Amino acid sequence: MKLYPESASVQLEFDKIKYLLTEKCRTEYAKTKALDLRIHTKKEFIELELKQSHEYKQLVQNGIHFPNDYVLNLSRELKLLSIQGSMLVGEELVSIRKLAISMEAIFRWFDAERRSVYTALAEVISGTYYEKAILQMINDVVDDNGNVKDNASDELQSIRMNLYRKRNELRKLFERIVSKLNKQGYLAEIEESFMNGRRVVAVFAEQKRTVKGILHGESDSRRTAFIEPEETIELNNQLYELENAERKEVYRILKDLTKQLSVYASLLSSYHSIVGEYDFIRGKASFALDIQGEYPVVADKAHVHLVKAYHPLLYLYNQRSQKPTIPVDLTLDEKNRILVISGPNAGGKTVTMKTVGLLQMMVQSGLLVPVNPSSQFGIFKQLMIHIGDTQSIEFELSTYSSHLLSMKHFMENSNGKTLFFIDELGSGSDPNLGGAFAEVILDELARKHAFGIVTTHYLNLKVMANKTAGIINGAMAFDEKKLQPLYKLIVGKPGSSYTFSIAERIGLEKRLIDKARRLVDEEHFRLDKLLNRTEQDLHKVQQKEKDLHHLLKENERLKKEMQQVMDREKHQQQVELLKQQNKISEERITYLKDMERKLRQIVIEWKKAEDKNKVVKQIAALLFKKNEQKVVSKKQKQIDSKYEEINGEIKVGDKVKMKRNLQIGEVLELRGKKAVVKIGLLPMQIDLADLSLVKEKEIKE
Repeated sequence: MKLYPESASVQLEFDKIKYLLTEKCRTEYAKTKALDLRIHTKKEFIELELKQSHEYKQLVQNGIHFPNDYVLNLSRELKLLSIQGSMLVGEELVSIRKLAISMEAIFRWFDAERRSVYTALAEVISGTYYEKAILQMINDVVDDNGNVKDNASDELQSIRMNLYRKRNELRKLFERIVSKLNKQGYLAEIEESFMNGRRVVAVFAEQKRTVKGILHGESDSRRTAFIEPEETIELNNQLYELENAERKEVYRILKDLTKQLSVYASLLSSYHSIVGEYDFIRGKASFALDIQGEYPVVADKAHVHLVKAYHPLLYLYNQRSQKPTIPVDLTLDEKNRILVISGPNAGGKTVTMKTVGLLQMMVQSGLLVPVNPSSQFGIFKQLMIHIGDTQSIEFELSTYSSHLLSMKHFMENSNGKTLFFIDELGSGSDPNLGGAFAEVILDELARKHAFGIVTTHYLNLKVMANKTAGIINGAMAFDEKKLQPLYKLIVGKPGSSYTFSIAERIGLEKRLIDKARRLVDEEHFRLDKLLNRTEQDLHKVQQKEKDLHHLLKENERLKKEMQQVMDREKHQQQVELLKQQNKISEERITYLKDMERKLRQIVIEWKKAEDKNKVVKQIAALLFKKNEQKVVSKKQKQIDSKYEEINGEIKVGDKVKMKRNLQIGEVLELRGKKAVVKIGLLPMQIDLADLSLVKEKEIKE
């Protein structure tokens, strides 16, 4: 995005946003990227960065850990790795290993499911792969503290084994010498020490010629001499040679390892960038949580639709001061491209304008912004701003000359992809002449199809905005009774400057106010008064709308409570129905037990009786009650006359027949292998196996 002037990012306080974002980053890579934050003009870049920030923000809010805990700044190590013949020491190799471990954890975190859910975060590692050989090579040579392992090579293992033996041998010999000299009273308080890498005994200076060996030095007081005993010289020489051989072998091993790792120098550099990229995304997500940032809709056209938008810096300041922040709602589209905001000074006109500009820059930089998620942001290719006094002593330009020079650039370079902001258009000159030029400038910007916001006190611009296509009026609300700005933008109506009202409230003499009124053109005064009254009436209407909305919400709450009461009553009815059904089931069990007893008695009689027909009649009388048969038959005929059974799967809304009591009902809900069927007024829960699907027969004429 092109900015005019170059200080536009400072005027809109975008530099402060970058500084706050930098503080959220931990790696040098992320800090540098935050300071050099790019403002994109391609939708795919903007969408990707916004989605990455949004996905990481969701991880933080849901308490899901993402494995980017390492703070790694390995630019120097990776640069050395790419230079032929270079060598990395143990600590540097440990840092490289941490990078490899971090990448291993990241690749392991992105399983198949998470790759499909967090697509934007997975995009960061889409062009690379994890190489486990890097970690294996370092682990084979270096331990956790950066020391080369004994088994890094056979030669090193042999050298260190010999060193261990010689040091033990020297220690035992030295202990005997110290014990002997101590008994003789030659040793000073220190007894022993190391000088020039060799083990020495500390003897009194007057005894230094008595003890045979090499004199390595004396103390500052000259009272103690440090002597390497004659018996340990050869062992010390052998140790020195072994230690030298160890250093050479360690150097060779580290150089070989560095050479092997240099093959993966570019891959490790990409790992370093990936870890930094995730740290940058984490920083953006953390900043978004501070400012209540959301993921808005991005459209590939010139468009601004803000719903409950806040100035992020003002929001943070008010939060610290425990003050409320008034949101902004406005829309700039093809029909209304330019908004002219009027109203009293210190009413929030400039803050509103800066809010729109700053949020637009943040979105095109891939930052989540404090708006309602339903807000829509278009994409602009250039942003122009003119705020405050820009007079230049160097070029001998007055305030108005500088203003016109900026307006000249605006008019010459604006197009349909331009977003501009002008504070106090036409100010700094004669009101009539400045107002005329302001109309010309505004008309030219509208003709160029540019989008923007203009603040003004000129009545002619308010009138022009009301009758010119593409331009719309807006006003900052003001409480005339309390003499306080409400910092709320009202789109569609121009605003009054409240000049005389403010003068009266602060106690200016009525004589002076009346004199000023007489000097003002009558039509001008009448229009300002009309604007004043219209704005106050609009404020009252909005308050009534707010009260009505509150009453509607209360009504909705009462409706929900009533529904809950009805649901409880319905549930109680169903419980009662189930109790009745259970009672019937108990009676049926008693009946069946009695039937079983009678049948057993009949079986006994069957075996004894000679007249079998008599027993058969008894069984028929017991099992089949003629009256019940008649009732069942009658019910069946009635159902068959109206409905017919059909095959198919039972669904919600279908008509069904209960197989046991031959009743017809409607399916309200399916619950696994059971269905809730409405029979008459009451719903019942019945097994699907006890139901038959039916449909009404067509009546033939």
